[in-house]
Amino acid sequence: MAVVREFTLPDLGEGLTGAEIVRWLVQVGEVVAVDQPVVEVETAKAMVDVPCPYGGVVTARYGEEGAEVPVGAALITVAVPEGSDDGSAPPVTESAADGGSGNVLVGYGTAGPAARRRRVQLSPGPLRETVAVAPAGPLPVISPLVRRLAREHDVDLRQLKGSGPEGLILRADVERAVAAPAPAPEPAPTPAPAVAPEGERVPLRGVRGAVADKLARSRREIPDATCWVDADATELLAARAAMNAAGGPKVSVLALLARICTAALARFPELNATVDMEGREIIRLPEVHLGFAAQTDRGLVVPVVRDAQTRTIEGLSEEIARLTEAARTGTLAPAQLTGGTFTLNNYGVFGVDGSTPIINHPEAAMLGVGRIAPKPWVHQGELAVRQVVQLSFTFDHRVCDGGTAGGFLRYVADCVEQPLVLLRRL
Repeated sequence: MAVVREFTLPDLGEGLTGAEIVRWLVQVGEVVAVDQPVVEVETAKAMVDVPCPYGGVVTARYGEEGAEVPVGAALITVAVPEGSDDGSAPPVTESAADGGSGNVLVGYGTAGPAARRRRVQLSPGPLRETVAVAPAGPLPVISPLVRRLAREHDVDLRQLKGSGPEGLILRADVERAVAAPAPAPEPAPTPAPAVAPEGERVPLRGVRGAVADKLARSRREIPDATCWVDADATELLAARAAMNAAGGPKVSVLALLARICTAALARFPELNATVDMEGREIIRLPEVHLGFAAQTDRGLVVPVVRDAQTRTIEGLSEEIARLTEAARTGTLAPAQLTGGTFTLNNYGVFGVDGSTPIINHPEAAMLGVGRIAPKPWVHQGELAVRQVVQLSFTFDHRVCDGGTAGGFLRYVADCVEQPLVLLRRL
């Protein structure tokens, strides 16, 4: 019969209350001798090999390498032969006084040399005992610096012969082991030449290459989040129709949405910003340079309407139309494609309802607008067919929390549903 002993992390002295498990020296199922080191731990003071005062078979191990373990927490359990000379106390949590060796830490209170230790082996049959020669004492290393040096260079101290007194392993012994030439590795098989995948190869250059670089950078650097809401755009379309019926310059839906965005940014200025990670600062910008996504034969471009917050709806509509035509003809100047502080993306022109926009780096937010389509909607308490649009808002979570982003999006949706409220304030 075997008795299971639990060995806990002993008091390490000097006011230390715990240690970090650096390396396990035994595996579950392995036979250990009395006073054999079972785990290497690191305290605030030094590296220490912790010997187990019981001899037997390791039945459990507690804690992963790198875990912090408090004094008194279980390290391992050992199945000890009942009645053996190194484990005769009752099967409870014991200290060394309960039948162990009395050796708490290597170099601290060793019970004395022993030429032979009894070891046990568990097998599918009854518990059997075998006798094996064990080391006469702990590993001859005292300095924690030597242990750390060996660990950093993956040197097995058990394979070294110390040059110090009584075989003590010194720093010079470890350094010689590190400097010794490693055995030549076996030649690796020659890899087969890589086979390039078949298919058309399209170079990433020009506008497409610039877009790829910018989108990839946005995904790498900006911790973005997206929220969305459906809105009844029936009144927005009615307001546009009324404005265009009155004569004068025609107003586009995109211009109305642009004016709503500038009004929303006036209420939530933290979203008209950029982040300087080197300076650890959020830079809130006074002017709104509104970018809008335009699809062209050369790819996606984002022209920028300068000082959009100062323009009327008619002025926004004229400038958006001018920049869109320049984008399609390829006559946009570089200055007209840079310096944006906020982007409006009307992907509804592609006939889709929703999307999760990628922020136009280094901006902090983007509003996406899906198609406006007739859908069933509860209007004034009754089910009706209304013109519904999905609005999606992607924002840089570094500049604000969800409450601010939700407030911005809700304000935009309210203006879409009741545009006269906005128009009266202009």
